[in-house]
Amino acid sequence: MDLALVWQHRGFLLSGTVTTIYITLGAISLGALLGLIVGMARLSQNRLAATLSLIYVTIIRGTPMLLQILFFFFGIPQMYMLLTGQSLSPSPVLTGIIALGINSGAYMGEIVRGGIQSIEKGQMEAARSLGLNHGQAMRFVILPQAIKRIIPSLANEFIVLLKDSSLVSSIGAGELMYNSRVMGAKYYAFPAFLMGAAIVYLSLTMVFAQLVTRLERRLAVSD
Repeated sequence: MDLALVWQHRGFLLSGTVTTIYITLGAISLGALLGLIVGMARLSQNRLAATLSLIYVTIIRGTPMLLQILFFFFGIPQMYMLLTGQSLSPSPVLTGIIALGINSGAYMGEIVRGGIQSIEKGQMEAARSLGLNHGQAMRFVILPQAIKRIIPSLANEFIVLLKDSSLVSSIGAGELMYNSRVMGAKYYAFPAFLMGAAIVYLSLTMVFAQLVTRLERRLAVSD
């Protein structure tokens, strides 16, 4: 296993790493926004909102992420052409962010829902008795407490998303896994370049895990 060859092409792998981080941050931002909306919609007394959010969660959690990525990249452009007669050439990176973000939103929605439900009902009653409406009570009282409780689950979702970003290589996005495969094919040295990619993924997840641990400690002190 020629790891010196991997080091020689570290710049190319680094560019893939930057793209991987970019995709992950974009997807986690979209997922967090969707998760907050979906989590609150799942608990809404509005039947339409609750039903639509349940359908969304069921479909996304019940189908493979790779299928969703391929559908967004190949399926939607073909449907667009059938409807409009015009071609559509989506960006692999942007498609990856959207597909991963929508997938993550379903899981984050359930995390948010569980976090909100874990807060004692007396908190809402106390907030309402102080003159806050339901939205204000949720924003200023319930959600801040729920977010503290779901941080470990959100961190786990981030790590899963970071690793699952490798699936975007299937549509040609130049992220870490894609670049590793390109170099492996070029030099017929797949073990070395895949080992290099594994080291980078492991390093990123370890760094993020440490950051989350420090954040949890700070929040525990504030409590």
